[in-house]
Amino acid sequence: MIKNNNRLLIIVVIVAFLLLIPFIAMQYTEEVSWNLSDFVVAGVLLLGTGLLCELVIRKVNQKGLRIVICVALLTILLLLWAELAVGILGTPLSGH
Repeated sequence: MIKNNNRLLIIVVIVAFLLLIPFIAMQYTEEVSWNLSDFVVAGVLLLGTGLLCELVIRKVNQKGLRIVICVALLTILLLLWAELAVGILGTPLSGH
């Protein structure tokens, strides 16, 4: 079993690794064009989702409920990410 503090470190490392992907891609192609605010928003979304799932794991006792809540959080993350990226839902968040 992973200790609680180690899970927090793992979450931060995973978020940093995920943010490195577009940063490295920007060095090799013009197709990826993120600015500082894109990295900040992505970091907040990823870290927030990871920390909320960690909170659920620590506070919710029923395993099935933990899974449902974390899947719901991940679904919300993916929908927000897609909306911010291409505006699939047509809300003002996309900037289109």
